[in-house]
Amino acid sequence: MKTISVLLGVLFLNGIATSAFAAGDGGAMGKMMHQHTGHAMNDDRIFLGLSPQMKQHQLSNMRAHMEAVQSIVGLLAKGEFDQAAQVAHSQLGLTDEMKKMCGMFGNDKFKNLGLAFHESGDKLGDALQTKDMSKSLQALHETTGYCVQCHATFRQ
Repeated sequence: MKTISVLLGVLFLNGIATSAFAAGDGGAMGKMMHQHTGHAMNDDRIFLGLSPQMKQHQLSNMRAHMEAVQSIVGLLAKGEFDQAAQVAHSQLGLTDEMKKMCGMFGNDKFKNLGLAFHESGDKLGDALQTKDMSKSLQALHETTGYCVQCHATFRQ
């Protein structure tokens, strides 16, 4: 029951944050929301200047990361920590493929943030293996914090 309460609280707070961003109260993320709804806003995030092919590849990777996070949350709700850990390590962790991918970017800050994100995916997997909900949620919070930081800093 405690697990369900914690997850419902996380989802509730996520809903509040999403509503705040949509209303324009979300700082950098709120600026992006306004931009996508047609309002003229300055976007002072760092432009990465990716080729169209690399941009699509990167967007595909980020969607896959979001699907992994969603899967992890669903597995946590069922108490399936071992499966959640496997998803974290294989889909968010710092695999050889992700090391190579992060090394392809010319912007060192972006590259280092990507590497830190993937390292946090492995730490998330390790936390999930402890089957401690509090540690697991804290690690998930840290991992998604890299997503927020990256999206607030960079644009494609």
